This record gives sequence, C-alpha cells and structure tokens, in this order.
Amino acid sequence: MSRPPVGHPAAAGAAPQDLRIDTSARDGRVLITIRGNIDITAEQTVQAALQQALGQARHGVDLDLSSTVFCDCCGLNSFLTARHRALQSGKTLTIRTASPLVQRLLSVTGTWPLFTLQHCSSGLSDGAPEASSASQEDALNGDENLRTEVVQLRRAMQTRPVIDQATGILMATFSLTAHDAWSVLVAVSQNTNTKLLHVAEKLLTTAQGQPLAEADQQQVAAAVTALGATAAPSDSPQPPQPLEEDDSSCGTPS
Repeated sequence: MSRPPVGHPAAAGAAPQDLRIDTSARDGRVLITIRGNIDITAEQTVQAALQQALGQARHGVDLDLSSTVFCDCCGLNSFLTARHRALQSGKTLTIRTASPLVQRLLSVTGTWPLFTLQHCSSGLSDGAPEASSASQEDALNGDENLRTEVVQLRRAMQTRPVIDQATGILMATFSLTAHDAWSVLVAVSQNTNTKLLHVAEKLLTTAQGQPLAEADQQQVAAAVTALGATAAPSDSPQPPQPLEEDDSSCGTPS
C-alpha cells in the first residue's frame, strides 16, 4: 500500500498523530486502510480521504479497518456520508475487514449490512471487489433492498445524536475523555446485553432531572471504576459518583 499522496489531508499534517490513512488502487476500485483512532478530531480528515478516493475510483471504494483501534459515531457518520455519495454516483462503498471494536459499532447501530455487497446480489463474492459497476447498480436497484437500506440509514442517523449526548453526559459527570466515555458506554452495553442506543437513552433521562435506576447506576459506576483501574497510578482516578437527580453536571452538552 502507498502513503497518502502529497496534498492529502493525512499527509499534510492535518490528521491527528494517531491516525494513518493509506490508499491503493486496483481494477477500478480504491482500497483505503485506516490505522489508529477515528473520533471527532479525525472526522474531517477521514471524510476528505473518502471523498478523494470516490473521485478517483471507477467502481467504488473498499475499507480495511482491521487496524482501526477506536471508532465512534463520528467515524460511522463519515462512512455513511461517503456511502451516500457513492450511491449517488453509481458506485459502492464496502468494509472488507474491521477490528472487533468497529464490528461492535456497526452491529449495535444495525448498519453492518449497508457496507457489504452480499445483501445486494447473491452472485457477488467476498473476493470480487472488481465486479462491474453495471452489476452493482442492478443489485442496488431492488425495491426491497433499497427500502431496507433507507430504514437502516435513518435509524443510524437518529442514533448518532443520542449517543453523542450520552457520551457528553458521561464526560461531564465523571471528567472523562471522549474516548473513555465511549468505552464506558460500550462496556455497559456489553455487560447488560443491552443495545448501545438504549443505554444512551437511559443516560439522557438524567438531563431531564430523572435519576438512573439503581441497577443502571451500579453498571455505570462499575464501568468507570474498571476504566480507572487501567489508568496509570499517577492519574489518581476519583471514585465514581452515582448520577443523581440534582447533579448539575448532567446537563445535555450544547
């Protein structure tokens, strides 16, 4: 794979230091490999790289996210935006491989099927990224598939602000970074076998003056405590406090 070309945001120093984007072209498709963290600081850089790749590709873009260490809703929004642009130009955007964290994000938001070719045509295999644009377009024109995609896309876009606000609440309440707040959300979702969106919706009730149920408070506190246990001793993490009804720090971030 090649390094980003001169002038590419990732090569020009605009990208965060923990983000690397490599591209390579073959048979009318562009493969983008993203290594590192995709968060709010990287969103514009990732979107610019995807848009540039779509402009260069004849058939579409494939993503290799197997080395993506962290990805939140900002990353998901970048992928969904690029996918929409791809479909408008008769191209496709697929995720070929993904790290476990990215797989969880796509699973809990119900967007994984949007980035595969299998649901579009049974004749396309994992090893056929160079399938003709005509066959891809025919597959994407099925009414039933398109209706399903619209529903999934709308659900994902509705999910993002709820999760973002819940992340902000955790950041303000426990003095967490965006990365750590996301980790807490994921941990609570996994430990309770609850969809990430539902966990976020519960947290949003604290912004309306309603305390979390005791069981939910315990899960959040346990996740924050576990997060603190992995920090360096010099960090001196403070014991988590429950999300109380009169906690002014639980307001919805602007």
